[in-house]
Order: sequence, then C-alpha cells, then structure tokens
Amino acid sequence: MSATTAIPVAVTTAPASNPAAIASAPILQVTPPPPAGVLQPVVPGRAAILSTVPRAVTGTTPPTGTTDVRPAVTHTGLWPMVWAKQTGAALSEQEECIAIAVYHEARGEPLSGQLAVAEVIMNRAASGRYPAGWCQVVKQPWQFSFVNPRTGHMPAVRRDSAAWAYAQAITRIAVGHFADALPGDVLWYHADYVAPSWGRRLAKVEKIGAHIFYRAS
Repeated sequence: MSATTAIPVAVTTAPASNPAAIASAPILQVTPPPPAGVLQPVVPGRAAILSTVPRAVTGTTPPTGTTDVRPAVTHTGLWPMVWAKQTGAALSEQEECIAIAVYHEARGEPLSGQLAVAEVIMNRAASGRYPAGWCQVVKQPWQFSFVNPRTGHMPAVRRDSAAWAYAQAITRIAVGHFADALPGDVLWYHADYVAPSWGRRLAKVEKIGAHIFYRAS
C-alpha cells in the first residue's frame, strides 16, 4: 500500500427528504452549517448521507436486482460528521495509529476513501489473520509503505494541518462505527497506479478515489 496524491473526485449525494428529522439530529448540529439540502436522516446512529448506489454487504457489487445490498457513504455525505468530529476527546495510542495511517496513506483521498483505509486497519485487527491491535496492524512489516519495515517507525505528521484534523475525525467516526465505507471482510487495498500480483488472487470490492479495495476470493 502506498501514499497517494490528491486527485479530483466525483461525488454524489442523495437529496434531503425530512428537514424536521434533520434538525433533531444532534450530531449534525455543526457551525458553520453545511450547505442547504445536504443533510438527511439515515439509519439511527449513523448520521451520514448515503449514496443512492447500492453496494454488496460483502464481496463484489451484485448485478442489478440483487437485494443483498447496503448503500455506501460518500465524500459529501461524510463532510458534516467530519466537521463535527474534528474536536473531541484526545485519541488513544491505538486510535492515533489509525489516524497516522489515514494521514499518510489517504490524506489526498476523498473522505470516504480515508474512512475506508481506517476500516481496513480495523477489519484486519478483527479478522484473526493479522495482529489484534491497531498499532500492531499498522506497524506490521511490509504492509504500509509509510512505515519503516525494520523499525516500525512512523514519520511525523503536521499536527496543525487540516489533513491531520480530518484524519482524527475520520478515526473517531470509524472507531465509533458512526458510518461505514466498506464491508467488514475487506482486508487489502492498493493504489490504482500499481498492479500487485496478489490483487489477482482476491475479489475486488470497491474503488474509492485512487484506492482499490479487496476481500478474499
């Protein structure tokens, strides 16, 4: 996996449908408010706008007409929550490892892509196939290109930057399970400008920004 540079990203959002419910959702009461018409109520406890395009609960996106699907969050839909979650309790050591990985691996990606990177780390820790701690997953040799594979050293972040504030917010969203970008069995990804041989042995699930995400075949 490798860090990526910023690219233009097309995003979609569903129209607001219930202004009264929106106004009563405390997690979305942010200042300044997002643009009018952006917010809408979704699954209770998951205050992010969902895409109108369905995605499989696990595995590759199914053909049209398949019912075993769930909608995915979008960059635009995540923005109100990211804005609100930039401040809060300090991240724990384990949470900060996720945020540092998001910062170095995906700070040029759409917010949905940043959330997906955080979720891959969490999915790996929960899978039984990788170390059980988030920091151990991030520092595992030869897994994340920004980490020194021999020492586990992670380069510094600019802690006064917007990118770091967003990475922390994304981590709070991921750890709190406030929104989902990927199914829970997605354990791998790579940038779209490389074609590692291991990708041919896996099932492609989603492409978000410049990253392609996979599960086991």
